[in-house]
Amino acid sequence: MVETRNKPWIEIRAMLERGDLVSDIQSYMDSLEPAELLHAMFMLAPDDQRALLSTLDPANAASLVEDLPDSHVADLIEEMPAGDAAPIVVEMASDHRVDVLAELNAENAEAILAELDEEEADEVRDLISYPPEQAGGLMMTEFAVYPKGQLVRDAVEDLTEEGKSYEFLTVHYIYVVVKKRKLLGVVRLRDLVFADKSQTIGSIARPALTVSPDATLDDLEEFFDEHDIAAVPVVNKKGMLLGIVRRRSFLEALAERAEADNMKAAGIIGGDELRSMPVLVRSRRRLAWLSINIGLNILAASIIAAYEDTLTAVIALAVFLPIVSDMSGCSGNQAVAVSMRELTLGAAVPEDFLRVWRKEAIVGMINGAALGILLGLAAWAWKGNPVLGLVVGGALAANTVVAVSIGGTVPLLLRKFKLDPAVASGPLLTTATDMCGFFFLLSLASAVLPHLS
Repeated sequence: MVETRNKPWIEIRAMLERGDLVSDIQSYMDSLEPAELLHAMFMLAPDDQRALLSTLDPANAASLVEDLPDSHVADLIEEMPAGDAAPIVVEMASDHRVDVLAELNAENAEAILAELDEEEADEVRDLISYPPEQAGGLMMTEFAVYPKGQLVRDAVEDLTEEGKSYEFLTVHYIYVVVKKRKLLGVVRLRDLVFADKSQTIGSIARPALTVSPDATLDDLEEFFDEHDIAAVPVVNKKGMLLGIVRRRSFLEALAERAEADNMKAAGIIGGDELRSMPVLVRSRRRLAWLSINIGLNILAASIIAAYEDTLTAVIALAVFLPIVSDMSGCSGNQAVAVSMRELTLGAAVPEDFLRVWRKEAIVGMINGAALGILLGLAAWAWKGNPVLGLVVGGALAANTVVAVSIGGTVPLLLRKFKLDPAVASGPLLTTATDMCGFFFLLSLASAVLPHLS
């Protein structure tokens, strides 16, 4: 008999097929470690995942999908009847709810919103209107807020009795408002607990640090680096409290952006990829750049074909071809990383092309000379031919200058033409460094061929 404890997805699928009680399924899932449960979800087929979500209590279903990628959750609920999906969506934290619905097409999102009450649906529509990498798109609307005249004892009693309302939060602060939710200040939870119970909330409130709803992810990074707080209130131009951005939500968004950039740099287009996705979808996303790379690599290989006689005469050159191209490529990737970082921070713009090129070229000449000398000495020591050392070292030095020049400036050019630097910089750099590296090495060798053979 197969031990299903080590494969909990088998047991979950069997329980669903048998029609076991919801309480029994939930009890089994509660017995699993969080990492086990997450892995089990990914191991279940999409139809089984949907069946599980439909079977569970909506609150438990919402908790189950909390750690899944937003695009994956959207794919699941998109194929569920709107009447089944809506109760789960309602139980999600507001920021998670918006992220998931934003992944759906407009028709499916509206079908689910139509199942929500009017106030909740309007709130979701307002939040979806903000870009996902701005404070407005990251904020949540579940937080503790009280008028300035509220007594401390009443606020403490309310927090205690209404804990269920704040289940999505680790409550660190309460927010004090006047009139129509105009933010007056903030009170730390520990200060509230130890305050005189007969005081008003307004009398112990401190001025609050705030951000605007259009604050970017980089603005938030700078804010949270400067201020050690768990959440920051989001206010509009009139000072009205719109929501809060948790440090946790900001860090997750930052990690998602870095992950997306890494996926794009690896040539996987179209967002998150998971092995539970349809094979043809995953294949299409990867082929987008792989097919282009075939043509680019043929161009690079054509340089070698043009110098076939030189390679035949000096076989040792074949050993150094990948070294020259790879080492230069590494230098170029360093330059790409710096330019991408500066573009993100706003420290560089496309108009800085010449400034960036000049600075990278200087670094390239220094590093190219150093690397060229090292590789040249290695070639000389191996074959006992100083001319071979000069050819190999000179090719690496020249190609390093080319690589950092391209790596530093191509992201700026791509941004200028409204193209994604994270997607295109890598393939362009690789092809250019290969072609130039092969050309420098083989053309120099051809020029001094009598001294090499």
